[in-house]
Amino acid sequence: MKILVFLFLTLFVAPPKTVYDFKIKTIDGKNLSLQKYKGKKLLIVNTASKCGYTPQYAELEKLSQQYKGKLVVIGFPANNFGGQEPGANLTIKEFCKKNYGVTFPLAEKVSVKGEDTAELFKFLTAAANPDFTGDIKWNFEKFLIDENGNLIRRYRSAVKPLSPEITKHL
Repeated sequence: MKILVFLFLTLFVAPPKTVYDFKIKTIDGKNLSLQKYKGKKLLIVNTASKCGYTPQYAELEKLSQQYKGKLVVIGFPANNFGGQEPGANLTIKEFCKKNYGVTFPLAEKVSVKGEDTAELFKFLTAAANPDFTGDIKWNFEKFLIDENGNLIRRYRSAVKPLSPEITKHL
């Protein structure tokens, strides 16, 4: 049976070509097709609540507000680095709202590294771009997606959301 399913998926299910081919679950457990954001840029960020980079939530929110209408920031909480996102989805959502006023979309907690890596992050870490490919090294790495769903830039954690390195592409 497993072989039949594998063959079916291999032969009849096309691999994703853009970010818009993915569906995610929000932090509230709702299904969300990234197709909803077609025509806008996306900044996809793996986040954590107990990291030295956690204050970037404030800049991510400011970026989201400043470029509303043409950019959507989406946070993906992950506990892959130093156990810095130990909380459940509701705890994470409340933390982000209370401490940083986050209104941009948050996904449910995912894995961004290792054998259980979420499919979206497998796609993003392998996607061609002028910066680099490969595993995410730490929390708050950023993936800038164009209006057609293609990865155009990738940034390591230390690059701040409001830095010219990011905003010049918006």
